[in-house]
Amino acid sequence: MLIRRLLAGAAAALFLTTAGCATGNDHGGAGHGRTNHKAHAYTYTKAQAAAITAQAAAPLRGSEFRADCFSSHRQGDDPIVFPGQAGRSHIHEFYGNRTANASSTLQSLSAGTTNCTPQTDLSSYWTPTLYQNGVPVAPERVTVYYQGITDRTRAVAHPRGLRYVVGNALATSPDQNPAARWSCVGRPESSRDFMNCPAGTKLENYLDFPTCWDGKNLDSANHRDHMAYATGQTCPSSHPVVVPRLELLITWPVQGGGLTLAGTRDGVNVTDAPGYTFHGDFFNAWDQAELERRVRDCVVAGYVCGTDGRPIEQ
Repeated sequence: MLIRRLLAGAAAALFLTTAGCATGNDHGGAGHGRTNHKAHAYTYTKAQAAAITAQAAAPLRGSEFRADCFSSHRQGDDPIVFPGQAGRSHIHEFYGNRTANASSTLQSLSAGTTNCTPQTDLSSYWTPTLYQNGVPVAPERVTVYYQGITDRTRAVAHPRGLRYVVGNALATSPDQNPAARWSCVGRPESSRDFMNCPAGTKLENYLDFPTCWDGKNLDSANHRDHMAYATGQTCPSSHPVVVPRLELLITWPVQGGGLTLAGTRDGVNVTDAPGYTFHGDFFNAWDQAELERRVRDCVVAGYVCGTDGRPIEQ
């Protein structure tokens, strides 16, 4: 794991730093026609993009725990953006909770089962499905890191039922989506668009979630405004509660080109979206006592813990 984490730091350090983008967020909703998928769009301000890029390049602080998950199922649902509307979304790959669908609630996820280790993580995580030459490819594995990179001694557990989205599914250029970065396993280079990985390696993506919560809301109209990215070690006064950074490290058994994503174009679901539209969702259904223990004993205490939530190194 140390080698992978060191390589991740190197990849982040070399990550593209062009963060300029226009201000303003698209809050759209569940309309018809071209407005169907506006809730998938998000334009990061220059300040947000700069904070995300700096966070990705920051050295790892040796304060984390993780869950190891696999693809559970694939379907055109999004229980955050399109709750109760089965088939409304573009195709997503779901990780963790096996019951996740358009109608998922905290109660239904809590009653479900998971393919994550530990079994106490009943959360659902999802991202757009990856295609190579038009054929869907399931990830080989998904590692979900919970990291103390922002003022870790003040970090608290994510509240049960918290849900939010990161990335920009409707990005029209790489600089509009700083939250995701592509790389090849074992190589330091990274990009906001697909990498053409050579034989002997595999495609991977790092997706970084914000570390500051407003302390009040489990969701917001655009599924983002209740969360914020820290500037350095400081959360904004509007979002004063520090939570561990959620980072998805997703690995696919893929080399070469012909890569596309499930996505949306002009209000229509497609399977040929570019790599810079990558995004992800998190719906927290952890056993709360166990999540709180891991945050306390690993993140706040400054240890690297395994999937059992026990320190494996200081």
